[in-house]
Amino acid sequence: METLVSDVKQELPTDSMAVLTADPMIPEPFRVVQRKPETEDTFTLVLERAQSDRPFEFQPGQFNMLYVFGVGEVPISISGDPAQPQRLVHTIRAVGTVTRAMQKLRKGAIVGVRGPFGRGWPVLEAQQQDVVIVAGGIGLAPLRPALYHILRHRDAYGRVVLLYGARTPEDILYIKELEKWRGRFDMEVKVTVDRALGDWHGHVGVVTQLIPKTSFDPQNAIAMICGPEIMMRFTIYELQRSGMPNDRIYVSMERNMKCAIGFCGHCQYGPKFICKDGPVFRYTEIENLFGIREI
Repeated sequence: METLVSDVKQELPTDSMAVLTADPMIPEPFRVVQRKPETEDTFTLVLERAQSDRPFEFQPGQFNMLYVFGVGEVPISISGDPAQPQRLVHTIRAVGTVTRAMQKLRKGAIVGVRGPFGRGWPVLEAQQQDVVIVAGGIGLAPLRPALYHILRHRDAYGRVVLLYGARTPEDILYIKELEKWRGRFDMEVKVTVDRALGDWHGHVGVVTQLIPKTSFDPQNAIAMICGPEIMMRFTIYELQRSGMPNDRIYVSMERNMKCAIGFCGHCQYGPKFICKDGPVFRYTEIENLFGIREI
């Protein structure tokens, strides 16, 4: 399939390639420059544009559609640093045909990229306020760009809190970064696991148990949440109990996205489309639907 991409590039003039890749439904070829294992079933792909060295600009919380030629396409949140747009970073869990094929890609392989799509985290709105980031499992990956931005502009924010929960110590993402962040004096980091294995001496329990142990001003804070929906539901409940208003809570609803531009209807969520109206929503936008488990 790499040969097919090369042949198309050779047959089209430069201006035609610009028109081709500008179409949101046509993937642009990117080259794999690194594939890094994170956990047993999760890995990070680092990509660069195959046809140019133009930066890939995006907002924290946006996602891309990644296409493995001859296999299929899946939506994956961007997990890299917005201030380093030369390389595109995605952390991916191998749970289906396409993502398992991505897990086998080697350096130099070509994948298709469409994006960036969607609405991101409210990093500008959160300025001069406390920020509470709650992540469950691989939900830390979509939140990492927001953390990068906030820490780069640390003076613009109040207290910064990261609460992260994983199934076991072996499932914790970005261990070295978490250790680095926990060593900072200007942010609070708490990590918990559902089940303690080996020599784990940290907190054991669901991530929502960490909220009452954390210091922040619920009336002057923004919460950003990403993880399994049941985890987000109970996190919202605990934040409400702490006194945080619903309009200060944001969640990422990443599911069922196929076209990424609101055309196919797969990700319709009541009157909204997750791909173009989200994936990040203020909780007040979706609270009437969020509590209905069948939706």
